[in-house]
Amino acid sequence: MTTRSDDATATAGGFATPVPTPKHYIAHWDAEDVDAWEAGGKDIAKRNLIWSVIAEHVGFSVWSIWSVMVLFMPVGVYGIDAAGKFFLVAVPTLVGAVLRIPYTVATARFGGRNWTVFSALVLTVPLLATLYLMLNPGFSYTTFLLVAALAGVGGGNFASSMTNINAFYPQRLKGWALGLNAGGGNIGVPLIQLIGLIVIATVGNTDAWIVCAIYLVLCGVAAVGAALFMDNLGNQTADLRAMGRALKFRDSWVIAFLYIGTFGSFIGYSFAFGQVMQINFLAGGDAPAQAALHTAQIAFIGPLLGSIARPIGGKLADRIGGGRITLYTFAAMTLAAGVLVTASVLDDRTPGAAGTGILTALVLGFIALFLLSGIGNGSVYKIIPSIFEAKAQGLDHLDAEQKATWSRNMSGALIGFAGAIGGLGGVGINLVLRASYSSPAKSATMAFWVFLGFYVVCMLVTWVVFLRRPSEREVAAKSPVLVTD
Repeated sequence: MTTRSDDATATAGGFATPVPTPKHYIAHWDAEDVDAWEAGGKDIAKRNLIWSVIAEHVGFSVWSIWSVMVLFMPVGVYGIDAAGKFFLVAVPTLVGAVLRIPYTVATARFGGRNWTVFSALVLTVPLLATLYLMLNPGFSYTTFLLVAALAGVGGGNFASSMTNINAFYPQRLKGWALGLNAGGGNIGVPLIQLIGLIVIATVGNTDAWIVCAIYLVLCGVAAVGAALFMDNLGNQTADLRAMGRALKFRDSWVIAFLYIGTFGSFIGYSFAFGQVMQINFLAGGDAPAQAALHTAQIAFIGPLLGSIARPIGGKLADRIGGGRITLYTFAAMTLAAGVLVTASVLDDRTPGAAGTGILTALVLGFIALFLLSGIGNGSVYKIIPSIFEAKAQGLDHLDAEQKATWSRNMSGALIGFAGAIGGLGGVGINLVLRASYSSPAKSATMAFWVFLGFYVVCMLVTWVVFLRRPSEREVAAKSPVLVTD
């Protein structure tokens, strides 16, 4: 393990050996080498984790910027109704999900440090386009969709960041490290919503450009910090072929499906929660500006709790098991979705009562789903390295180091694929809500029923695949069907 990439030295087994390496480049990295890890490797990993979190954090904020912009877009000025806004925020979700595939292999191809710098700087493009558009509201809906699509580049940052950090940390710490990295990035969603709240509360709902200007500065900070303090790893080889090999295992597809339920819920509700609340506030008699303020006051709470919960989910999975925590999470999400269904059905029967206990029930139901989805995100991602660590032990033709490399590369590839599929869940949530509000009932009840049913399916799949036959644990390393709880 190289302990300082900006020196021409490397540490292996505690002995310093001259090795000519470029600055910020680590030719060989073995996180499982305990002696080297304690001798300085953990400090390098921590430094890279910190700036990875910051860059991913800004990426998430830009990815979700249109969930904030729609609060600055009264129908009378922009001419976009509720259904149009749900589709508007679904577009960057879709683009971000698709980009996670190439972003997964980018760190191995270009280097984790190099790609983090680039991915932070490229975020300025959608920010500048959004700033211009919000200052000139006369553009067509198609133009808004195209600019919103540009914000999707922020969604790709997650995949490259997670793949990179997965390579830096040993198996025993991956649940916590990946949870912390993802959770710190996820906080970008509530933070930009909080900034939107501050802008609306201080200068009104007509100056969305201020939000864009703030994040232009933050993109620069993330890029400079990554350039100065992050490193490239020489033995990182995730590629599309590795992803193809990872997808030969049944459990890889199961993980991707379950991630639709956890991360798809988190990002989908993050983009839609403000819209749902604003619709309810308007139905309760608020003026557009007042509805925007009331919505902004609560919209950031759910994503914030979900982000904080992610590393907790990873830590619980490290101790109790990814399969068990995931099962418990989906069971609780089913109950939370039931709260939404009940509240929405009652609201359909008594229109205009959203300002009473029904609105409170909706808020509490959503916050519970955010919190639980964060826990589930951490637990599902803990399962990924566990799957390939177990499988690697059955590869008798490889030595210990080669097994660790194989496991790391397979895990990195699946992290990107699962992240992409999970992001598509966010698209689904917004499209289902759009269809629900476009129905004759003009409510979210149908959408909430769909969400509840999906969580029941996820719960059953988790139990069948990872918990039904715990006796298979003994043969997990030899079998493509792996038990990881």
